[in-house]
Amino acid sequence: MSAVPNVAEAAEAIESHLHPVASFDLADHPVPNGREEVWRFTPLRRLRGLLDGTPSDAHLAWETVLPDGVTVREISTADAVALGVPAPVDRPSALAVAQGGGAMLVEVPAGAELADPVLLDLVGSSAGDQVYGQVVFSVGAHASATVVLRHRGSATYASSVSVLVGEGANLAFVGLQDWADDAVHVGHVGLRIGRDAHVRTVTASLGGDLVRLVETAEYDGPGGELEQFGLYFVDAGQHIEHRLFVDHNAPHTRSRVDYRGALQGKGAHSVWVGDVLIRKVAEGINTYETNKNLVLTDGCRADSVPNLEIETGEIEGAGHSSTTGRFDDEQLFYLRSRGIPEAEARRLVVHGFFVDIIRRIGVPDVESRLLATVEKELAILVGSPSEHPGAAQ
Repeated sequence: MSAVPNVAEAAEAIESHLHPVASFDLADHPVPNGREEVWRFTPLRRLRGLLDGTPSDAHLAWETVLPDGVTVREISTADAVALGVPAPVDRPSALAVAQGGGAMLVEVPAGAELADPVLLDLVGSSAGDQVYGQVVFSVGAHASATVVLRHRGSATYASSVSVLVGEGANLAFVGLQDWADDAVHVGHVGLRIGRDAHVRTVTASLGGDLVRLVETAEYDGPGGELEQFGLYFVDAGQHIEHRLFVDHNAPHTRSRVDYRGALQGKGAHSVWVGDVLIRKVAEGINTYETNKNLVLTDGCRADSVPNLEIETGEIEGAGHSSTTGRFDDEQLFYLRSRGIPEAEARRLVVHGFFVDIIRRIGVPDVESRLLATVEKELAILVGSPSEHPGAAQ
C-alpha cells in the first residue's frame, strides 16, 4: 500500500509470539479470544465492543496550542499510509485506521526549532461514545520540538498514533492518559526514528477504567537514539497495560526504557511487557529496559515481563530488569527516625519513585499537573499533605 523505508525493507522477517506481524489489512488481525500471548493479560469483556469494529461517527474534540510554523490538517487514510506510518500491530489499532475516516496530520517543518511545546488535548464527552481515531505527527529533518498529547474526558476509544521523526531531528513526545474513571482506551503508538535522530518519550497513564497501549519503535537508519520513560498509578478495579516493542533494525542505534508504576486498592492490575529485538543487521547497538512496580496495598497485581531477542552477537550491550515490591523499609525507617510521620514518609517515598520520570518531560505546566495528580492518588491512601501539618514539605 505504500513505500517502505529502505532499512525496514531490507530487514528480515522475524516470527515471534511477542510481536505479531504488523499489517493494515484487518483480516490479519482476527478477534482475539484471550488465550493469545499478546492478549492473555487483558480483560476482553471490558473493551465494550471495540474489537467488533461497529462503525461510529463519534469523535473526540480537539483543543490545540500550536507554535508558529506548526500545522494541523486532515488527510485520507491512503495519504497517511503513503507517508510511511507504522502498520497497526493489533485489531484495535487496525480498526482505528480502517474506521477512523482519515487521519489528522500534525506537521513540524524541517529545520524548525520550537521554543514552545505543541499542545494537543483530545477530549471525550461520554463513555457511551465508541470512537476511532488516527493521528500522525511528522517532524521534519533537523527540527527540534516538544509535543504533548493529552487524552481526557470519557470515551470508549481505539487509537492509532504515528510519530515520524526525520533525519537529525530532536523530539520530546509526551503522551498523557488522563481519562475519567469510566473511559476505555486501547491504542498503538508507532515511532519511526530517522538517521541520527534523538527521540525521548514520556508516557503517563493515570486515569480510565481500562487503558491498554502498545508502543513500538523502529529506525530508518544508523545513529538513531530512543529514550522511553513511563509512569502509571493504578487504583482499585483499574487495569492499565503497557506493551513496548523496540525493533533495532539498523546498526549503531540506541534505546533506553524506564517505566515505573504504583498500585493501590483491591483489584488494581498493571501489566508491563517490554520486548527488544536486535536483528542481524543491528551491529554495534546498545539497549537496556527496566520496569519497577511499587505495591502500596494488598489486593493488587503487577505483571511485568521484560524480553530480549538477539540475532547478532556484535553489539555494545543489551540488558533488562524488572522489580515489584512494597515500600522500602529502610527508606521509611530513615524518614521516620527524623520525625516524619509514617503517612507522610510513605507519600515522600512515592514522590521520589515518580519524580525522576516526571522531571524528564521538560514542560513545567505539565510536570506540575502530573505531580498534582500523583498527590490526588496518594490522598486516597495516606491523606493530603495538609492533613500532616508537622510533615516536611
